[in-house]
Amino acid sequence: MTEEARATNLGGMNEAEILRQELDHYRTEKERIRKVIGQIGGATSKRQDRLINIIFLVVVLGLFAFDIVREITGFALPTIPRFLSMELALLLVSLKIIWMIHRQSKVDHFQFWVLNSIEFQINTMSKRLKELEERIQGKSE
Repeated sequence: MTEEARATNLGGMNEAEILRQELDHYRTEKERIRKVIGQIGGATSKRQDRLINIIFLVVVLGLFAFDIVREITGFALPTIPRFLSMELALLLVSLKIIWMIHRQSKVDHFQFWVLNSIEFQINTMSKRLKELEERIQGKSE
């Protein structure tokens, strides 16, 4: 084997080692992002969201059912205005919509952060690739 072939082979091992390091770095970043995603929208959050949705649904349907039964039977309570339950149901639906908008804004912010991070990594890798191309062209000349 000639000296030039050995140097190329050694250079290949260095590049392979660099690629392994990059792969390890990528894996650690991937795990870190998974942890962050888990903190934002993990399993506990799903259970909590489901519970909140069920509570909202039960209360709103209960208020509507109460108002419908009151209208059908002609039952009137002097202390409770006629459309109070409908107004409360409308208020709860409005609060639910506001809550959903707030949750969506959190998701949008997180998606922006992830995309910004990906763009930064792509730019860094693009610079490294240009440097490697320049090295290869410099050696081949």
